[in-house]
Amino acid sequence: MNPEEPRVVSVFLADDDPGFRAAYRKLFDRTPGFRVAGEAADGETAARLIAALRPAVALLDVQMPGISGVEVARRVLAGDSGTRVVMLTTFDLDEYVAEALRLGASGFLLKNAAPQEVLQAVRAVDAGHAVLAPEVTARLIHHFAPARPGRRHAFAGRVLSAREIQVARLVARGHSNQEIADELFLSLETVRTYLRRMFAKLDVKDRTQLAVLAYEAGLLHDER
Repeated sequence: MNPEEPRVVSVFLADDDPGFRAAYRKLFDRTPGFRVAGEAADGETAARLIAALRPAVALLDVQMPGISGVEVARRVLAGDSGTRVVMLTTFDLDEYVAEALRLGASGFLLKNAAPQEVLQAVRAVDAGHAVLAPEVTARLIHHFAPARPGRRHAFAGRVLSAREIQVARLVARGHSNQEIADELFLSLETVRTYLRRMFAKLDVKDRTQLAVLAYEAGLLHDER
């Protein structure tokens, strides 16, 4: 491959709605830099094919016949395929998304996301980033972190600095590294340094798991 050409991202589609899969297949097929490695209409088939095909990114509906998308995510992420997982969700399925994020999924997208948003999300996840749909973030705040005035930070025992808390809060709100840098008047490299430091302190592997911990800690109910 020419080094100037973008990497072709292989994508697996798992959803029991054939119309939905057809629409996503058409989107990826007509967009340079992507290819559909395979698809499945049920969880067992999805888990088996992902293990065999080893796509770069798997888009998993949380509810499918047989085993759920969350169980598929658990099997995929526990295996050695190297496949990154993005959950496809609707507003009423937050608890399933939460569990998938704890398992190590790279994020979540709304099933009615715009085509360009889907393409950007898959490309970002393939590059190792997390995808946190802002619309779902607001719902997850209430799922993870009911307001408890006066409660001590769950991060307090991990000795995070005030600035690290600010960064974690913005990550949980779905901000990109550049947006965090702009918001806090920091350089992009400084934001990356803060994130690497927090990953080590909190024993998390990526932005998604940091966001989950921030929700559970109630950070988004605290004042800036």
